[in-house]
Amino acid sequence: MSDRTQFAVGRHKVPMPRVMKRSLQVVSAAALTAAVVLFVMMLNGFLVGRGGSLGGIDVWLAFIKRSDIIGTIILTALVTTFFLYWQRDKERR
Repeated sequence: MSDRTQFAVGRHKVPMPRVMKRSLQVVSAAALTAAVVLFVMMLNGFLVGRGGSLGGIDVWLAFIKRSDIIGTIILTALVTTFFLYWQRDKERR
């Protein structure tokens, strides 16, 4: 099996090693999760009306700086990425 693969960035495909591609996928999934949590907290702050939507940023920063939260986000992204690759490899056989 080849040690190199392609990572799609927009309309371009960038060749890179498999480990780098999976690492980028995990990082992008973790960043997307953090962005969704920020959106939910800002929306909650806007709807509750106590501190406005900018109050949600302070709550999000306190939440996202916790090491257990970051660890959970990264662990979830790792497990999901590897599970999807495992499933895809099983379907090919």
